[in-house]
Amino acid sequence: MAASSARERSTSPGLLSIGQVLARLTPEFPELTSSKLRFLEVQGIVTPSRTESGYRKFSAADIERLRLGLTLQRDHYLPLSVIREQLDEADAAGEAPSILPPSIAPTPRRYRREELLTAAGAGPQLLNDAISTGVIVAQDAYPESTVAMLRTLVALDRHGIEPRHLRSLRQSAEREVSLIESALSTLLRRTDATSRSKAADMAPELAGRIDEVRALFVKDALARMLS
Repeated sequence: MAASSARERSTSPGLLSIGQVLARLTPEFPELTSSKLRFLEVQGIVTPSRTESGYRKFSAADIERLRLGLTLQRDHYLPLSVIREQLDEADAAGEAPSILPPSIAPTPRRYRREELLTAAGAGPQLLNDAISTGVIVAQDAYPESTVAMLRTLVALDRHGIEPRHLRSLRQSAEREVSLIESALSTLLRRTDATSRSKAADMAPELAGRIDEVRALFVKDALARMLS
């Protein structure tokens, strides 16, 4: 065992253990714990190497990814999925991840009405129907999410499922958001960055759990229909 430990130390020059990482970063990020470090690893924010005995070892690059990721989470309330994408893009471009980019996230594209119709392959009447039934909210310029929504409506329309049939789904989604808001009310009432960051991470997770329940309900209903 002693020989193995000595070999691991000799083959891991400059690498830090979880305890050493915490000692280095907790003065700047007091909320950081060993469990959160492991969670950030699961989320792809950092990928430490492992010794032969399975212990995590963090490089200088890992520390900088952690520092930037925690800064984006604390100061800009970005969800971890977005943070991971930003860090991966910086790595792919060969940029130093320790430097905050001038723009934390690129400005999302917006689509005028005709651009939206072209991008989604939709006819004007389908968009009009979606707006009149409240499935899509009328805007001067539409985000990418509306393009995805309209493409889905085009596919459903081919099977005779019209926007008016989906009105209840939007109402259900709004009720689910209210449910999530209620569950996170304690965090949302706080104004500190840590609480807002936690809420930003937990909201998608809760939404995903609700999606899982909905999918199971639909699966059971389909099974009854086809039996």
